[in-house]
Amino acid sequence: MASKLLQLQSKASQASQFVAKHGTAYYKQLLEQNKQYIQEPATVEKCNELSKQLFYTRLASIPGRNEAFWKELDYVKNLWKNRQELKVEDAGIAALFGLECFAWYCAGEIVGRGFTFTGYYV
Repeated sequence: MASKLLQLQSKASQASQFVAKHGTAYYKQLLEQNKQYIQEPATVEKCNELSKQLFYTRLASIPGRNEAFWKELDYVKNLWKNRQELKVEDAGIAALFGLECFAWYCAGEIVGRGFTFTGYYV
């Protein structure tokens, strides 16, 4: 057990050294590649303006997303009406999707508990 811990500690040290050595170069490269998205000058007013633009753009997209939701719901209702014609392949995909949703729910619960499996901290 102690040897595994030493190996893990060694690998973590190597990873942190790699990030320390190459992290700034990656950061500069990332900023250079995406400089068209950077707003100059970076002022509080500009940040407030961008946040308002994002908020109202999202607000304006609600009707389209609402329409897409109702289309999807109608599709699921149609599938349920014609469930005798449902192929095993489609049912398997739906079951896997449900299982994935449940797994993400469980992961969220574990994170919410502070990465414990037993319960919440009091």
